[in-house]
Amino acid sequence: MYDNSPKVTLATIGYEGANIQDFIETLRDAGIKSLIDVRELPLSRKKGFSKTALGLALEDAGISYTHVRALGDPKPGRQAARAGDMKGFRRIFGEHMKLSSTQDALEALLPTVRAGGACLLCFERCHSDCHRSIVADALSQRVDIELSHIGVRHGIAECTNT
Repeated sequence: MYDNSPKVTLATIGYEGANIQDFIETLRDAGIKSLIDVRELPLSRKKGFSKTALGLALEDAGISYTHVRALGDPKPGRQAARAGDMKGFRRIFGEHMKLSSTQDALEALLPTVRAGGACLLCFERCHSDCHRSIVADALSQRVDIELSHIGVRHGIAECTNT
């Protein structure tokens, strides 16, 4: 159950199919003040989306960056999702969400989420195929939030299985 703080918006975003310039402009347009990277391994083959480069680009744009490894999808969950085993992915990540380290990481994010303007980041364009939706749902059980799943402008088409 959440506290009595006023409702705030928590956004989620995936960078699949995007370039760094459009990604940052999308965040600015959405009023994002704080990006929370929930990838277990914040590495990317896409230019600008690995932890250090992304953090610097966001800093230049006036957006804070936080990487929270404990909220990342563990390797077996990523493997299940890549194989199309979404039931297995959800089971694996559901077990991961029960860990005390994961629960502690969620609690540590509450001040950032309550401040408003926060956004969870992962790779997948479609939030329903990504663990960030599960993380967002867990946060919504602690803080009265309105979830907003945003897509990168000029990127590939929005997901259709929302």
